[in-house]
Amino acid sequence: MRLTYIYHSGFAIEADGYAILIDYFKDTGKTPDTGFVHDELLHRAGTLYILSSHFHPDHFNPDILKWKEIKPDIKYIFSKDILKRRRAKAEDATFLKKGNVFEDEHIRIQAFGSTDVGISFLIEAEGKQLFHAGDLNNWHWKDESTPQEVAKAEGDYLHELTTLTQTTQHLHLAMFPVDPRIGTDFMRGAEQFVDRIKTDVLVPMHFWERPAEVVAFGPYAESKGCRYILLSVPGEGTDF
Repeated sequence: MRLTYIYHSGFAIEADGYAILIDYFKDTGKTPDTGFVHDELLHRAGTLYILSSHFHPDHFNPDILKWKEIKPDIKYIFSKDILKRRRAKAEDATFLKKGNVFEDEHIRIQAFGSTDVGISFLIEAEGKQLFHAGDLNNWHWKDESTPQEVAKAEGDYLHELTTLTQTTQHLHLAMFPVDPRIGTDFMRGAEQFVDRIKTDVLVPMHFWERPAEVVAFGPYAESKGCRYILLSVPGEGTDF
């Protein structure tokens, strides 16, 4: 299987006979309709699964709904908040909330919670367990929040993490936010994640234009037996 970084929290996963695109925001090219997704993924043989974890515009671009005119073999799997916010219609997609499952002959997707809006995705494909966190993270913003707010954010996050560990304790690949905008302890959520779930490969996301800062998480991840791969150039990829 191959993972390609699209932008921000957007990734493509390619397997034999199908591909998965998660949290598409914009393509890798210099214009909106050029790049890896438009030039390659949409013309690739096999089913294309398009997943969106929530309605925020940096995770969901409504233009993706037009792609079924280009590639009929598309299956849309969206968080239910996208429907509630009227960003899509009921007939446009399969909508999931926490606890729901989508399954077909290629993949199984179970929706888990978030500490912001929407859901996170546990994907079973090719005998591997893959996790895309969406906006699940320890969003504690320690430098600007009260101790009570920080404690609540941490408690909410650890609750969602515990729920995930009750289903899986081993991931082959995790795509997880490591966002320097949080300030002090911006890696804390990722640290707690690899502390609790054995993760073979962790790929950071949601770092905007600040990839140099998230390099700092590498030594901690590796101390937990996790291969840390920073993909920061749109279109860059790795096999896993």
